[in-house]
Amino acid sequence: MPAGTQVDYDGLIPNNIGLNADPALRRALETWHPGYIDWWKGSGPAGFQDSLVYLRTAIGVDPEGWARFGFVKMPDYRWGILLAPAVEGRRIGFGAHKGEPAWQDVPGEYRAALRRLLVIQGDTEPASVEQQRHLGATAPSLYDLRNLFQVNVEEGRHLWAMVYLLQKYFGRDGREEAEDLLRRRSGDPDAPRMLGAFNEATPDWLSFFLFTFFTDRDGKMQLAALAQSAFDPLSRTCRFMLTEEAHHMFVGDTGIQRIVQRTLEAMRAAGIDDPTDTDRVRALGVIDLPTLQRKMNLHFSLTLDLFGNELSSNAANAYTAGLKGRYREDKIDDDHLLRDATYPVLRWRDGVAAIEPAPALSALNMRLRDDYVAECEHGVARWNKAIAAAGYDFRLILPHVGFNRRIGAFAGAPIAPDGAVLDTAAWQARRDAFLPSAADGAYIESLMRPVAVPGQYAPWIAPPRAGIDNKPGDFEYVRMAE
Repeated sequence: MPAGTQVDYDGLIPNNIGLNADPALRRALETWHPGYIDWWKGSGPAGFQDSLVYLRTAIGVDPEGWARFGFVKMPDYRWGILLAPAVEGRRIGFGAHKGEPAWQDVPGEYRAALRRLLVIQGDTEPASVEQQRHLGATAPSLYDLRNLFQVNVEEGRHLWAMVYLLQKYFGRDGREEAEDLLRRRSGDPDAPRMLGAFNEATPDWLSFFLFTFFTDRDGKMQLAALAQSAFDPLSRTCRFMLTEEAHHMFVGDTGIQRIVQRTLEAMRAAGIDDPTDTDRVRALGVIDLPTLQRKMNLHFSLTLDLFGNELSSNAANAYTAGLKGRYREDKIDDDHLLRDATYPVLRWRDGVAAIEPAPALSALNMRLRDDYVAECEHGVARWNKAIAAAGYDFRLILPHVGFNRRIGAFAGAPIAPDGAVLDTAAWQARRDAFLPSAADGAYIESLMRPVAVPGQYAPWIAPPRAGIDNKPGDFEYVRMAE
């Protein structure tokens, strides 16, 4: 295995960065470690800290055989600092420094901007753990419970990834930022997380699956853009984080697929031809497709806000500086400077949505959002394929990008999910047709009854097609504490 791909597990903090050769950094991280464990025990998964969970742990960063599986109590999970292998002779691929050797340290003129990027990314990681803290109490199976905890521990490791960069390269400022990452809490009125979507509640498993499909996919897009960074340690950190992030989106995608599958099975068995007959479908104890659509509308619109303003001087400056590239920057065939390029941007002017050309540098958020929407459409198409194959005339759709927005050009615009422009009163009158209502929430909550028998599943979700690590269907993925 190439040098740097194996992980040293001998010390308190697993790593492949040669931490023992940097005593000052090791002391700083070991000083931060107790606070992290306190945060995990106090804000991580509630009620399962002493349970044995069948988790994967990274043992290397080579694409082949990088992880092992085994039972572990979550507070004992070996979080660590893992960087993808260095690319020999790597050069900067975009911006004003294109063609120069990638940076191994932070240029002084970019310290503040880069630190801000790291802090924002780092803040999302513990936030999602906090949002999902109480879901274990209503898990639909041990399989799903284990997947929740796998997502949680890896989000915790991703926090370590950002804290390492802050501690290593930003001195006292970095140490203070690392402490603040443990101080803020999702939804706290006095010390909330930095981005709005990460202060929303995740009250049920349908919300969790939609969060991991939509919001974790935003995380993937952001990490992929940061993986292009001229700052090589950040690039390497994000490249490995993307390896773990793939599982989180898998959990969301297949979770919704299994919900749709179970609903279709129940409707067929009951002879229901109209999937919009909500009362009859709900009487079967499954999640009706119109409710799923309204929940999709909510989670998609909240996630779009994470991309920020369609036109952004901060994004342009980060690109020109080489701090953050585009999604798959290295696969794009252009000059990677964008000084004279334009990009079509959807704007809201005088009550009308219209596409206008804008400087490509300023429109980087818009382009990243467009890439994100295209990926989401592929997932929704898979769900619709199952609905069509079952013989039902119903399609799940992504709402218009201007629907229910709080940030950007469409903030507050009265746009319906289908793109129709309404007046404010009409939008408010139809709100419960667009977004989950209190009655929807109460119904979903009524389904959230835990199933903790190996091989059994709640009646509103189908079993997965395959087990984790090729385990049989009745494998006990979580062994409850006595």
